Amino acid sequence: MALNGNHSELPQVLVLLPPGCFTLLESNYSHKFNFLKAWDSPLPQDQFLATHAGSVQALLSSANGPTITANILQMLPFLKVIVTTSAGIDHLDLAECRSRGVAIASTPKIFTEDVADMAVGLLLDVMRKISAGDRYVRDGLWATRGDYALGSKIGGKRVGIVGLGNIGLEVAKRLEAFGCNILYNSRTEKPFVSYPFYSDICELAANSDALVICCALTAETHHLINKKVLLALGRDGVIVNIGRGAIIDEKEMVRCLVKGEIGGAGLDVFEDEPEVPEELFALDNVVLSPHNATYTPECFMALCELVAGNFEAFFSKKPLLSPAVDN
Repeated sequence: MALNGNHSELPQVLVLLPPGCFTLLESNYSHKFNFLKAWDSPLPQDQFLATHAGSVQALLSSANGPTITANILQMLPFLKVIVTTSAGIDHLDLAECRSRGVAIASTPKIFTEDVADMAVGLLLDVMRKISAGDRYVRDGLWATRGDYALGSKIGGKRVGIVGLGNIGLEVAKRLEAFGCNILYNSRTEKPFVSYPFYSDICELAANSDALVICCALTAETHHLINKKVLLALGRDGVIVNIGRGAIIDEKEMVRCLVKGEIGGAGLDVFEDEPEVPEELFALDNVVLSPHNATYTPECFMALCELVAGNFEAFFSKKPLLSPAVDN
């Protein structure tokens, strides 16, 4: 792999839209890779891809960028690897990647601790009414209306975790420290944990005071949290989502929140980002975050190192550092 010399001779990495960490990635690794910036070109994307189709072997992607469709892949006949800055790979056409022999590297563990922190933070915020209380004070209502509504104790609550993978386990560990009782649903029962396992998501919801969504978005988990699950969670139940927006039927969740059929929600992800249902803005029992769970300086630095390491491994004909697992 050429690491020095003329920039045009460096290994090429195609970037359709810059991920959040791109500025840091470019500043630290532009001496190793020639980043082809499709979004920064005056050419339409199709023309830009056609211009580089004969040379591009590597592509940088992210969950917040464009979906890597079969059409895009067909326009890049020599593409051999996609490195995504996300843990999930639902933004990639996996069947087309497989058929074309395109390898995928993801970042399954980089975000684990930060996302788990956000999940717990959202749950605490909703249940203890932290953001709502902050607005109450800032609006001058404490002095005129008196004490604010009571929040709910965290200790002793039954928290159902949907998806007991890397992030789900970290969420469980944190909530155990608060004295919560952990239950879970996952693709398979985990023999190494003592938490009660529920194969039926409605049964999990009915036995939980809060649900924390930690699973990946797949065809099977799309709208997994539907009206039936939300009603099983009940009027006092809280839902937290740090997975993907489409795991929850967002319209049904909004309806349940507006009608008081569930107790509250802490949401870092939405079905049609960056669009957020306006009905949620007026609800004090809802805490909103702009898909921000992974955004810490420490996370970005570790992410850049892993992304660059995967590209270095590919161009050096070595195994990828973090090959994606297609479940």
